[in-house]
Amino acid sequence: MTTAPLKALFVTLLALASVLTLANAPEVGKPAPAFKLQDQTGAWRSLADYRGKWVVLYFYPKDNTPGCTTQACEFRDNIFAFRRANAVILGVSVDKIDSKEAFAKEHSLPFPVLADASTEVTKAYGSLTSYPQYKLFDIARRDTFIIDPQGRIARRFDNVNPKGHSEMVLAELTKLQKQG
Repeated sequence: MTTAPLKALFVTLLALASVLTLANAPEVGKPAPAFKLQDQTGAWRSLADYRGKWVVLYFYPKDNTPGCTTQACEFRDNIFAFRRANAVILGVSVDKIDSKEAFAKEHSLPFPVLADASTEVTKAYGSLTSYPQYKLFDIARRDTFIIDPQGRIARRFDNVNPKGHSEMVLAELTKLQKQG
């Protein structure tokens, strides 16, 4: 087999893996998968801690990379609007706690960034994927979930563009709160 067909097969398999991962994601209206993860300070955070509040749970590939930094800083810059909406922001990647600590400190992140080194939570939300540029390491795909105060998935954003995403999530959160 020549290089071109192998490359095409590889791209096809990656696309299929992405579709299968999305199929495993929790559905809108269903309970959000429970979790308990450590944040950048080592404190344990669970979804149950935020019962009665709206939760914006966003998954991102890697601490201190350009897109992930853009996304985190936009959420940081909109933190007061999310707080006025009775919503908390939680970021998750498969990086370890020490990476989270440096990331949060360097960018003055006023919300928890959670370490899912075991990848169990990322997998439960259908956001675990691998990319060849990361040497086939597992990483989180850039997905966001809005979870309602009762712990159900209210909205899901798949494979998002980090630029402007915070504003889009805030607008959707406002819309969901008015509906309900």
